[in-house]
Amino acid sequence: MKKRLLLLLLSPLCCLAQEDLLAGMDSVPKKQPVESAFKAIKIVNIESTKLASKGDFYFVVAHRFGSIKDGSEGAYGLDNAVTQLKFLYGLNDWLTLSAARSEQAFDFSAKYRLQEQFKDGFPFAIVAFNSIGFNNLLKESNYPEMEFSDRMIYVSQLLISRKFNNKLSLEIAPTFFHENFVENDLQDNSQYAIGVGGRYKLTNRLSLNVDYAAHLNRTSTSIYKDPLSVGVDLETGGHVFQMHFSSSQGIHEAGFLGQTTGDWGKGDIFFGFNLLRVF
Repeated sequence: MKKRLLLLLLSPLCCLAQEDLLAGMDSVPKKQPVESAFKAIKIVNIESTKLASKGDFYFVVAHRFGSIKDGSEGAYGLDNAVTQLKFLYGLNDWLTLSAARSEQAFDFSAKYRLQEQFKDGFPFAIVAFNSIGFNNLLKESNYPEMEFSDRMIYVSQLLISRKFNNKLSLEIAPTFFHENFVENDLQDNSQYAIGVGGRYKLTNRLSLNVDYAAHLNRTSTSIYKDPLSVGVDLETGGHVFQMHFSSSQGIHEAGFLGQTTGDWGKGDIFFGFNLLRVF
């Protein structure tokens, strides 16, 4: 009788223990995504895998002075500057939309995450970038038979990055872009490039950034070169301030990928900055 009574008293405890064990088996710990591979939307010129968070609104001012090579005649680059104003909005955590305008081009873009990098999981972050632009440098006075569609530029990129540790992040960016109008008749309208870039964290607020893009089907008669850019990111509260030197004055993708004229070896480089404000 005593044994039966003891079993009746212990049976609820056994059931609870069994439920706790089953609950523990069902709850598999979630993999943690790797964050902050890049602090800014761009490495220098090339888009990074960073997206705006849901509901975040970005205002970006990108400024490129003229060539330092111009010397005192060009006020060491202060003359002939180019400025782009850009607005970005995080529609959700995986999709960022933007609109931008500069003296060189109007462009509208969508940037969307395909895959996150996870700790002890998938080793890369993969983001797609697509934009459509309108070339502002084509003037009807120079091309009287030009149509509006001749101004159009299309860009598609696959951005693949890896954050190796708390200091180093690297990215590769296979790129396709199409210009409806090219000045050189020997240059294909459809063009290919591959960009590489990286960020190395120097302090909690300061990092060194570098990016470079190799054009893969540029005609041998072209006057243009591959862009190389070196700069620093400085974080100040809700701002990220990027300062850099680049062989390209172009800010939009087709501008720096296909129409870079500068040359580091000849001192023909451009100082510039990107200022990002998050609301």
